[in-house]
Amino acid sequence: MTIGFPKSPKSTRVKLTQKQMGEISLAVDTELKERSHGLCEMCEKALATERAHLTGRPHLKHKTTVTDLIHLCSKCHDWLDETPEGIRSRNFIVTVISKVLQKS
Repeated sequence: MTIGFPKSPKSTRVKLTQKQMGEISLAVDTELKERSHGLCEMCEKALATERAHLTGRPHLKHKTTVTDLIHLCSKCHDWLDETPEGIRSRNFIVTVISKVLQKS
């Protein structure tokens, strides 16, 4: 028979993890697709196949909403995430959306 320490009670986490905050719910996904009508929201030519977070998941302070996302084609998503111009554009979009939402 082994004598050990008593089991500690299971913790009940109240705060969501960054991964949980970054998850896109079915309702948010549906609203995003309705907003974009299936077209890339940047070039408006190609089919939108990717959902891009405007605010990176590690920086979210709330569960993902439709205003945190943009529906993009692969080419525009790569541009937005991987080029200096795209990153500046994404930051500008976030700033504008934040200001508009604060006035609402």
